[in-house]
Amino acid sequence: MFLGISDYGSFVAAIVLFLAIPGPGNLALINSTSKGGMAGGLSATFGVIAGDQVLMWLAVAGVAAVLSTYPAAFAAVQWLGAVYLAWLGWKMLSAKPGDAPVLNIRPRHYFQQALAITLLNPKAIVFYMAFFPLFVDTKHHLGLVSFAVMAATIACLTFLYGLGMSLLTHHLAERMRANPQIGRWLEKLAGVFLIGFSVKLAISK
Repeated sequence: MFLGISDYGSFVAAIVLFLAIPGPGNLALINSTSKGGMAGGLSATFGVIAGDQVLMWLAVAGVAAVLSTYPAAFAAVQWLGAVYLAWLGWKMLSAKPGDAPVLNIRPRHYFQQALAITLLNPKAIVFYMAFFPLFVDTKHHLGLVSFAVMAATIACLTFLYGLGMSLLTHHLAERMRANPQIGRWLEKLAGVFLIGFSVKLAISK
């Protein structure tokens, strides 16, 4: 038990596993690094971290209960997220050689893009609302302090994961620049995945 968190080691292991699962956030990180180098990748990483922190504290505040009580509100945010991902995917698929990158060049744009993708996944709020209690020691829980430790742990792990992914992607991107055709195909593949994520988000119950 650590600061009211039962089995802290398992909590860390679970977060690392969730980070490694492919999803829109991972895709945004890879695309940002391939287009904007390490600055783009790290900016996207901080965007994911910021979005996660917002969703986690909304979950702690009980927003998940509100969304469950009002399905229309949940559905509206869910569809908004699906439309946004589909729009990004379509822009990537329809891009032609010489077009400006879909994920903008300036690091702050990568931050905004990753932040928006993270925030527009309302199921993350419900996930955190269900996930946190699994590691809460009811007898020794310290209230907001315990939740703050959980949130800080997730932020640190996300940063380390994002840094590692950015370094790996940046290394591979240097090789891809020598063959622009590969980069174009990878961008279109990313567009297909983004549209797939949007469909999954739209039809999931």
